[in-house]
Amino acid sequence: MTIDWVWLLMGACAVFALGWLASRFDIKQLKIENHRNPKAYFQGLNFLLNEQQDQAIDSFIEAVQQDPDTSELHFALGNLFRRRGEFERAVRVHQHLLARADLSAKDRHRAKFALAQDYLRAGIIDRAEDALKGLEGTALEAQAMIALLNLYERSRDWERAALIAKRLEVLGEGDFSARLAHYWCEQAQQTKNPETAKLLIDKALLCAPKNARANLALAKVLHTLGQPQASYNTLKMLMTETPQFAGLGAELLAKLALELHKKDEAQQLLSHSYNGKPRLDVLEAMVLLKTTTAHTDQSLYAQHLERTPSLIAATQWLRGEELSDAKTQTRILQTLDKSSIPLKRYRCAACGFEALTHFWQCPGCQAWDSYPPERIEEL
Repeated sequence: MTIDWVWLLMGACAVFALGWLASRFDIKQLKIENHRNPKAYFQGLNFLLNEQQDQAIDSFIEAVQQDPDTSELHFALGNLFRRRGEFERAVRVHQHLLARADLSAKDRHRAKFALAQDYLRAGIIDRAEDALKGLEGTALEAQAMIALLNLYERSRDWERAALIAKRLEVLGEGDFSARLAHYWCEQAQQTKNPETAKLLIDKALLCAPKNARANLALAKVLHTLGQPQASYNTLKMLMTETPQFAGLGAELLAKLALELHKKDEAQQLLSHSYNGKPRLDVLEAMVLLKTTTAHTDQSLYAQHLERTPSLIAATQWLRGEELSDAKTQTRILQTLDKSSIPLKRYRCAACGFEALTHFWQCPGCQAWDSYPPERIEEL
């Protein structure tokens, strides 16, 4: 019995020693691997901060190869590929993530959203749309819906954009009434039937009763439908409730006033708006009301020049003056016309995109209501 206990004790000690050695070996290996991975990871991070994307990608690829199970490195690598315009490589990285069976639900949703962004940047709209729709009911649903909204706006699919905007309101992502009004107005602008256009504009005004674009569109369509009085009343309301947009409807107001024999009332409305803030569009409407078949009243342009310097107003004033040398006048007018063209443009406050006509959505950055209703010279 004594010998058996001794051998048993010796065997237990041997097993313990072997286990201890094995654990020490595993810990050593783990330390080596952990030492290598952070080194490659932090090197990549350093390159990224220094905007050395090529070196950062090489470091992240090395880290991923050493530890393929690290999902965060995959996300960082995929985002880098997308930023560099290497969409195919970004797609492969995120598809590889989605193919992993051990990926958590949260990371799976992140990978789907990242994949949708890859498709969007690559211009593969149908796949991007499917990927974003697949995130409904997840924690990323709101972000996916916002991306879908931008997608539909870029493709000018206003009906589906309206549905997404309503969905975002339900999700508590803010008030989208102004955007909804724009969507209905865009559809009204596309239709050639004035009756249909009026129904769409009525929907826009139901969303945003004081929306300047919707009221301007309503005034124009009422004029087309042969309802000048209703059109005139709409413009009067616009000038009272949203005076900053008075210039955009001033010309039509003046024409309707002449048609309805309400010249004095319109002149008073326009003068009140102009005195509040001198705008060239309002000034030209006032000149239109004072113009007769035989004579154009140039005094308003001269008064405007006394109040504020304006190359555009100076050009208009000179156009009505009679100089002794007709050739000289023509040359001066041509020079002034050419010089004043850039000043007649409207400029987006978000990206600086310039255009000769006022836009409600910037063609450059796609921002809504980013164009002030004043021309560049008036800013």
